[in-house]
Formats: sequence, structure tokens, C-alpha cells
Amino acid sequence: MAQIEGIVHHVKAAQAASATAATRPVRVCLLSLADESFVIDLRYVREVFEVTSITPVPGAPAMLSGVANLRGTVMPIADLRSALGLPIWGASAKYAVVIQQGVQQIGVLVDKVPELRDLLPDEYVTATAQSPEGAHPFVTSILKLAGRMGSLIEVPALLSYVGGRINDRERRASG
Repeated sequence: MAQIEGIVHHVKAAQAASATAATRPVRVCLLSLADESFVIDLRYVREVFEVTSITPVPGAPAMLSGVANLRGTVMPIADLRSALGLPIWGASAKYAVVIQQGVQQIGVLVDKVPELRDLLPDEYVTATAQSPEGAHPFVTSILKLAGRMGSLIEVPALLSYVGGRINDRERRASG
């Protein structure tokens, strides 16, 4: 009987911890692209830097603006506006946010220096359909941000999407 009570106590403690984690705020980086708001889980953000120059890479997919030198490291730079169906206007972005998962990393151009925020789980609404063709496979949720809406960018899906575009371009060039 004592064993069963111990197991029940352990299960209840695990359920309570899970419920607490579900209400705990998530730290995010708030990005601005073409005056639209997007967030990335802060765990994936390595740094923000001012872009002084971007070197174009011939044959690269349209969403890759080129590469930048970040303290001796060649960093691919992506402009997600076209991939997100946003207008491309005005001067090019002055800042890039370096996002990283494992060994994969990419600089994403943003309009201004990002903000850091804590978001609660009830501020997320699942994005059931972005478009008929699924044009935004790396945007998974819509967010309520102080009277405006924003979108959650899933970093693993974004890196997979960008990698797929690069691989598609390489296959077309060699075939």
C-alpha cells in the first residue's frame, strides 16, 4: 500500500510541475519585419549585430541576401520578407539577429533592434492555416501583443526551410 501511495504522490507531483510549466512565461525576441511583428524563442537567439555590408552570393535563393563577416565568421544572411509575403520597400535592414540550433545558424535581417519579452501560453493562438499552399511553414502560432498581432517563427522549421531552398537551388544548377 505504501508503494502505491508513493507512486500516486510522484504522479501528482509530476502533474503539478507540468501544470506550472504550462503557465510559466516564455522569453522571446520580438522582431520587426516590414512593420509586422514576429517572435523567436530566445533560446535560439545568439546575438544581434549591425549589418555594415552584405556580399551577394551568385546563384543563392532569393531569400538569401548574401553573407556577412561577423568577427571572422562567414554568416549567411536571410531576408524573410518575401518568404512571409511581406512588402520589400525602403532601405535595407540595418540589423541582423543570429539564430542558431545546434551547428546551424543564420542571420535574419530585421528593421530595428529587437525587444525581449516574456509571453504567457495564453497569448498564443495556433495558426491553423497560413495560406492554401502552406506558404509560411515556419510560422506556427499567432500572438496577441499589446493590442496588435504577431507571429511565432519556429527556428527548427525556419532553418529546414532555408536549407531546403539552398538544396533545391543546388539541384537545379547541377541538373
